[in-house]
Amino acid sequence: MADVTTQDSTPTPDGTTPGAAPTSVPPWTRYVAIGDSFSEGLWDPYPYDDGSPAPGGTESAAKQRGWADRLAGALSTRRTTAGEPALAYANLAIRGRLLRHILDEQVDVALAMQPDLVSFVGGGNDILRPQADIDVLSARLEQGVAAIRATGADVLLGTGFKAGAGLSWTRGRVGQYNANIWTIARKHGAHVLDLWGLDPLFDLRMWADDRIHLTPEGHRRVADAALVGLGQAPVDPDYAVALDPLPPQAFVERARANAQWARTHVVPWVQRRIKHTSSGDGRAPKWGAPTAWPPAADE
Repeated sequence: MADVTTQDSTPTPDGTTPGAAPTSVPPWTRYVAIGDSFSEGLWDPYPYDDGSPAPGGTESAAKQRGWADRLAGALSTRRTTAGEPALAYANLAIRGRLLRHILDEQVDVALAMQPDLVSFVGGGNDILRPQADIDVLSARLEQGVAAIRATGADVLLGTGFKAGAGLSWTRGRVGQYNANIWTIARKHGAHVLDLWGLDPLFDLRMWADDRIHLTPEGHRRVADAALVGLGQAPVDPDYAVALDPLPPQAFVERARANAQWARTHVVPWVQRRIKHTSSGDGRAPKWGAPTAWPPAADE
């Protein structure tokens, strides 16, 4: 059985673990992801059931993969390569969930699975609502983190994105929420996935058609950032390198694209708010029970 590097479990200010050897065997045996569409993995699809490829970066009927599945795969591969049992993994995240839903519906279910690692990323859907109170959201988040940490499990939090274009108005709120997340992480010994500081994400090519969810490439880079947040080496050492800039887009083309985005994505979102419905209504978690990762091809 391989040795696991002994290390101080308190993260440093950059969210990583001090003294962690980049090639150390991941110590976690059971990982549960909780959250909303970001952790569910929209829009990073697996192939369709018949094996044909599903379109990435846009809505489809395919099951979504996402950064959390990719993270689980990387951690599990490193464990099995070192002769350790595969990582067990479950993902309870469901699109459209507000923070209170994640706390009420997912935390206790996750803890019943006795994980030693929980990723808890939420609050983004709340911040998009005009009445959002960042301090209240942060207090709720801290309650959840405290409950998980009380079991001895490690927690991976995620900061909010540095949004641009039509969502640039959220930056102040997200910045305040992020500051609270770093404080919560320090107080409770949690790890942090730094999405705000991941420069490639400030590029529309990393984002799906709806400009709210990531493309497969975006999820791949986030999975590497998550590894770094956990004190592990990234799969791709260049994961945080920004893309080469595109030539400036003509004003008319940019306006046309923005109008198309508003018609296709903003209007339906507003309609759901008016009707008090969610894109996640009636959905069950994609991986509702811990499974040795990756699952067998016929599962």
